[in-house]
Amino acid sequence: MTRIARSGDTSTERRLQAERLVGAAALQEAQALRFKVFSAEFKAKLKGAEHGLDMDDYDIHCRHIGVRDLATGQLVATTRLLDHQAASSLGRFYSEEEFSLHGLLQLQGPILELGRTCVDPAYRNGGTIAVLWSELAEVLNEGRYSYLMGCASIPMQDGGVQAHAIMQRLRERYLCTEHLRAEPKNPLPSLPLPNNVIAEMPPLLKAYMRLGAKICGEPCWDEDFQVADVFILLKRDDLCPRYARHFKAAV
Repeated sequence: MTRIARSGDTSTERRLQAERLVGAAALQEAQALRFKVFSAEFKAKLKGAEHGLDMDDYDIHCRHIGVRDLATGQLVATTRLLDHQAASSLGRFYSEEEFSLHGLLQLQGPILELGRTCVDPAYRNGGTIAVLWSELAEVLNEGRYSYLMGCASIPMQDGGVQAHAIMQRLRERYLCTEHLRAEPKNPLPSLPLPNNVIAEMPPLLKAYMRLGAKICGEPCWDEDFQVADVFILLKRDDLCPRYARHFKAAV
């Protein structure tokens, strides 16, 4: 699927194409983009760093999708998808490394987990994310998944001030444990907040909330990535109407 997306910081129109990343070479492209983003922004400790890649044991069990700039051929966004069947073979979802997911087995319907989502900084705007979402919608519809879940990250380089401030906003508007409760295995250390903190929600976390996702508990501190990971759950039936036409379309 090819979409025209306008960059948020220039007047140049970019032709962006969503695609399934199939095969070893395409997977390595995704791993290289992840390394570029995660190492530069989070100073993350990454397996495969000596090769300029972010890789782990989950990659070969996941499907990978991405967004490509047709003018340059460059992969500019990616995410990976682990469904309930692959997770059953593995014995866990990736999120279960960080959270005890109370109620997971009681969720009615197939589940798709998103992970390792990243966007090249030069393409970090609503247009790029919309193209990525369009391909995600295709996968969701093909598999008739009832739930999307995964983790969204908040940087902790400031010692956790932004993470705590953002969590205050999320608790007020987006906290829901009706379907599932996520208990962090490594909770954030407590931190008194100054009164003048302005919480800037990361773009991907904001995008998940706009879709209609809810957070299911307190965040987990990922010390390797130096981020606070927030567990999110999106029930297909609760999709924001603006996006529902993509995600609820007939197969």
